[in-house]
Amino acid sequence: METVDLNKNIENGTSVIEVRNVFKSFGDNNVLRDFSCDLNKGENLVVLGKSGSGKSVLIKCIIGLMKPEKGSIHVLGKNVPALNSTELDKMRVKVGFLFQSNALYDSMTVRENLEFPLRRHWIKTSKEDVNRLVIEALTNVGLADTVDMMPAELSGGMRKRIALARTLILKPEIILYDEPTTGLDPITAKEISNLMVELQQKYQTSSIIISHDINCVKIVANRVVMLIDGKCYATGTYEELERSSDKKIKQFFE
Repeated sequence: METVDLNKNIENGTSVIEVRNVFKSFGDNNVLRDFSCDLNKGENLVVLGKSGSGKSVLIKCIIGLMKPEKGSIHVLGKNVPALNSTELDKMRVKVGFLFQSNALYDSMTVRENLEFPLRRHWIKTSKEDVNRLVIEALTNVGLADTVDMMPAELSGGMRKRIALARTLILKPEIILYDEPTTGLDPITAKEISNLMVELQQKYQTSSIIISHDINCVKIVANRVVMLIDGKCYATGTYEELERSSDKKIKQFFE
């Protein structure tokens, strides 16, 4: 097993998310077992694990959609499991969440889908400012000309980009990506992965990316956490983990 120094970044004061000793179970299924990790400011951190290993459960605990039985999760200094609904809403303005399914509203145009977070969080903006934010977000993902289209008129890759634009419209400090390339063909998956890196560099966002797509991981990751047996089994750069002789790690890179 690799050595993990989980206190280093806390001492430097650079962590924007700190997950400590988290347990989460569903009946007899112990999904997360004493899991710990941290996200540094400006970093793309990939949590890599097999399907069903608990990656999506982890990200839902971080955003407050699920509560762990034990442990602490601090996001931008706030202890997420202890927050009430109003406090969670305030935190989520600063944390964008890209759902695996995109979660676009089929009955709304692209414009209306992007306007929804602004209304949901009662952000006071003029009609002109809203339009500017919508066009800016769509331009960032290369789809400004889709503003009046319906989701059903878009390809899978375009819907993923629109979902990312909706995430960006609140200009979050942190973005959580849940399997961002699932269901996409290899070329589109590579385009989405490269876009994630471009947006990180442009806005200096900090991101946790949940994935089992090794090609996506190679492109986007500044650092990788291996989620194996419910724990942070190892952490390092893609290249460091790729060179590991540990059988549990090697299986992801073969």
